Amino acid sequence: MSVRTSRTIVISFLLALGLTAAGCARRRESLGTPSADPELANRGSIEVTARLVEIPEGAIFDRPLYNYATVLKYEVLEVHRGKVKGQTIYVGHYNPAKPRSQVADQRVPDVGGNLKEFRAGQVHRMALEDSLIDSFSGGILNKYFGEDTDPIYWAVWTDLVSG
Repeated sequence: MSVRTSRTIVISFLLALGLTAAGCARRRESLGTPSADPELANRGSIEVTARLVEIPEGAIFDRPLYNYATVLKYEVLEVHRGKVKGQTIYVGHYNPAKPRSQVADQRVPDVGGNLKEFRAGQVHRMALEDSLIDSFSGGILNKYFGEDTDPIYWAVWTDLVSG
């Protein structure tokens, strides 16, 4: 094999390696690593990127005089900080009919994000606390009652990544 052929093989290999690394970097970026929103890194004890699996019928409703948290099911794509139990997690969201930028109120002042509405299949980057019950004392709508949902995490900040 000539030096020229060897050089061509090495250059081709490095080019392929570089394209693969660039693709991986884009994938990490698409999941939101590192976080573009500093609120995510500064809130909660856990930070994840997860896909919203489904929204059970009747889990989100708009009644302006009723403040509640609803439990939604997620598939964890990446854990950025802290630990979660399993690949499927359940997360409580305060007043889910409202955009996250408008959800904070006197009762629950430390929640927010850029998500405008919840839709199944979306990917969310969330700052979480490890217990809905320890973080929120109000009405909870859990359509997964009776299933193994322990623990139910509390969404402090929810940003849309894709979907």
